[in-house]
Amino acid sequence: MSIQKIGVFPGSFDPITKGHVAILKKALPLFDKVIIAIGTNSAKNNYFDLDTRKKQLRAVFAKESKIEVLSYEGLTVDFCKTHNANFIIRGLRDVKDFEYEKSIAIMNSKIATEIETIFFMTDPEFSAINSAIVRDILKNGGNVSQFLPDQISTSL
Repeated sequence: MSIQKIGVFPGSFDPITKGHVAILKKALPLFDKVIIAIGTNSAKNNYFDLDTRKKQLRAVFAKESKIEVLSYEGLTVDFCKTHNANFIIRGLRDVKDFEYEKSIAIMNSKIATEIETIFFMTDPEFSAINSAIVRDILKNGGNVSQFLPDQISTSL
C-alpha cells in the first residue's frame, strides 16, 4: 500500500486570484490530494468572511475531486500533521516572495522535519497580482474581474 501524497496550499485567499489558481493547476498533478487551507487570524481584518472565502474556493474548484477546502488556526505544520500532509505548496511571483517564503520554509523544516515546502513559480501574466492589491481595488469600488477567476468575479 502506497502512502498518499497530500499537499497543503495555505493562505488567506482574501480573495482567491488567478495567480492562486495557476499555482494549484501546476501542483495538482503531483499530489493525490490538495487541501486548500484558509488560515484564520482574528487580529486580521478580512474583506470577505471565512464562509464566503470557502464558498468562493469551492466554486472555483468544483470540478476538481482532488481538492478539499478547509480552514485552520495556528501553525501550518501542525495543520499538515493533523491531515497527514507532508508537503506545503507555495507560489512565488518574484525574488521578494522567494526570500520571505524561504525563511518560513526553513523555520517549518526545523519544527517539522517530515514536511517539505515546494515552490511553484507563477505564470508571468499573474506576477503582479496579489490579494492585498485586489482588496484595495475592491474597497475603493474598482473593477477586479480581470484578476479573479470567472466563477467569483461575476458575483462581486
